[in-house]
Amino acid sequence: MLTTLESLFNLARERKKNPVEGSYTNKLLSDKSFSKEKVVEEINELIESVEKNSNKIHEAADVFYHLIMFLEANNIKIEQIEQELEKRKKF
Repeated sequence: MLTTLESLFNLARERKKNPVEGSYTNKLLSDKSFSKEKVVEEINELIESVEKNSNKIHEAADVFYHLIMFLEANNIKIEQIEQELEKRKKF
């Protein structure tokens, strides 16, 4: 499971370093406003799909993908998020 998410973070970082012309991923990484809009849109679609009990997995995958691209576009590293979550752990 985590290798799939890790590969998305790696893809985002690679595309930031070596953009591919016409890439949707690169558009998300370079246009922060577009990236933000897509995260909001995908979260709303996920909420709607949960309420209707339809297409939940597809929409959840869209949220993960777009959120990862949004985070990377805004220089928020997964390692920083992991550290923050670790600090919040209650033993």
